[in-house]
Amino acid sequence: MSDGVSMSQAETARYRVTGMDCASCAAKIEKAARSVGIEDVKVSTATQIMTLHADATRRPQVEQAVTALGYQLDRLDRPKAEAGSGADDDDELPRDLSHITPAYKRALWIVVILNVGYGLVEMAGGFLSGSQALKADALDFLGDGLITFLGLLAIGWSLLWRARSALIQGLFLGALGLGVLANTAYRVLALNQPEAELMGLFGAIALVVNVAAALALIPHRAGDANVRAVWLFSRNDAIGNAAVVVAAGLVAWTGTAWPDLVVAAVIAGLFLQSSWLIVRDARNDLREAR
Repeated sequence: MSDGVSMSQAETARYRVTGMDCASCAAKIEKAARSVGIEDVKVSTATQIMTLHADATRRPQVEQAVTALGYQLDRLDRPKAEAGSGADDDDELPRDLSHITPAYKRALWIVVILNVGYGLVEMAGGFLSGSQALKADALDFLGDGLITFLGLLAIGWSLLWRARSALIQGLFLGALGLGVLANTAYRVLALNQPEAELMGLFGAIALVVNVAAALALIPHRAGDANVRAVWLFSRNDAIGNAAVVVAAGLVAWTGTAWPDLVVAAVIAGLFLQSSWLIVRDARNDLREAR
């Protein structure tokens, strides 16, 4: 909590965040809130909800700081007494969903289809080429697609149901990541060289798919800051794709499987970290909702 704000003046405010898709997004949002003097702030990677404790004069500053990064905030503050006797105990609905237009929903569906669809294709390519890096990069596509899918389905959902859905998703993605990591460890013993040509081809196509997903969302982001946010998301994903392409070149150059295995271990490790954060935040949100 910021200096000069007494406990009697401060109150808890919660916002649904549109536009975040990873743990680094949550960290950026928390940093933005702290930059205006708010210390008691938490952003859940699982449910995309920001909770902060601040007085009414500081909340607009937080909202301005977060939206300047390219995220959309919807206040979740309807008192339970107004929800009606038939509402769930955890019923909290955003006050404004005007930015969730049919065109924006269609764009999100395009992103889901591109990410999940190509994630499955790239996973198959990983098995065909024997590349662990392709399999790990496929997990990144699947993870992004499932997070976007959850955000699309969960528009208007209560915190409890969003947290339940995110927990299942985090456990599922974590299991996939452990599978890839275990298979990579096995390949360290076998040291089967992947087919560099197929590996590089699928990695290059992955770059194109990421650009297509960004182009689908850019028309629905208002302002330069939002466009920059979309670019940053795509840039971070493209780094993994570029690493696969570079690894393919190194495999062809060195004639060994080590570049593929190293890239696979790094990508899978980062993916598992994100999955763990989703599970951790989902469990915290479940405790809070109950």
